[in-house]
Amino acid sequence: METVACNLCGSTRYTALYQMPDRRGYQSGIFSVVECDQCGLGFVNPRPPFEAMGKYYPKEYYDEEIVQNRAHHLRRYAREARYLRSIERKPGAKSLLDVGCANGDFPRFMRARGWQVEGVEISASSQPITDFKVYPQQLPDIPVHQPVYDAVTAWAVLEHVHDPRACFRKASQVTKAGGLFVFQVPNFNSLASRRLFLEDVPRHLYFFSPKTVARYLQETGFRLEKAHFGGDVFVLPSYNWLHYYVKTRLQGQPFTYADIPMARPEFCRRNHLKPGVIATFKYALAQPLTAMDRALLPIVTGIQILRKTYGNCTYVAQRLGG
Repeated sequence: METVACNLCGSTRYTALYQMPDRRGYQSGIFSVVECDQCGLGFVNPRPPFEAMGKYYPKEYYDEEIVQNRAHHLRRYAREARYLRSIERKPGAKSLLDVGCANGDFPRFMRARGWQVEGVEISASSQPITDFKVYPQQLPDIPVHQPVYDAVTAWAVLEHVHDPRACFRKASQVTKAGGLFVFQVPNFNSLASRRLFLEDVPRHLYFFSPKTVARYLQETGFRLEKAHFGGDVFVLPSYNWLHYYVKTRLQGQPFTYADIPMARPEFCRRNHLKPGVIATFKYALAQPLTAMDRALLPIVTGIQILRKTYGNCTYVAQRLGG
């Protein structure tokens, strides 16, 4: 484990917010999430060093990421592509660099729309890509040093990296003047990210708010064009929001990781129940607060989107000229 200063402002003064284990259970240990006292950036501290991160990304992690059907992914790629429409409408060839391209499906989706595509992917667990160029390094280390891309995208990537500032700088270096840097990250101003232990710690190492994102962009030559709060690309709903408010507002006690209620799959396993209507009914009887939490979640989600406190946010930034 390594102790680090704030990646955004360099301060070593921070406040501990909460502690939690690896929710996926890949590794043991408790991890601390802190907030910089000076700029408000959230991060895991201390954290596993880059060289040790492989054990937190076993094959099971990538298997879980691809369980949804192809139709679902195609709908997601279409929604991601909408953020690039201002570039796509311009005449001439368009070039895209997709950071964290995984198996390459989003670049292929954009290639079918006429884009020239390249990717960045460091995971050895992803399937080899041979039909377009992929850089097997971290973004700051790729051997591209000129503004050659009309757009750089990073879907749920920047929260995973060890040096976000270096990634913003590199995106600025390789994006053409007037080009776009489009990325989605969890919203540190949300209950899901800040209070409900729904971040994928320790794979998620950094936690961004609109304020900290704006500073990263301003200091690396970008102008923020749009911030979209919602789950159109990836969802991060505030599961257990009701448990949190009952514990903190009604009982006046802190909400800790131990207060998270038993999930339905675990309830079924412990009670030897097959998933289905009967199991759901029994779970609701055993966990009435959770049942109410889930029933009201669509309303809570709508309010959070309006108040810009939903769990995820997609940012569209334009590279300034010069």
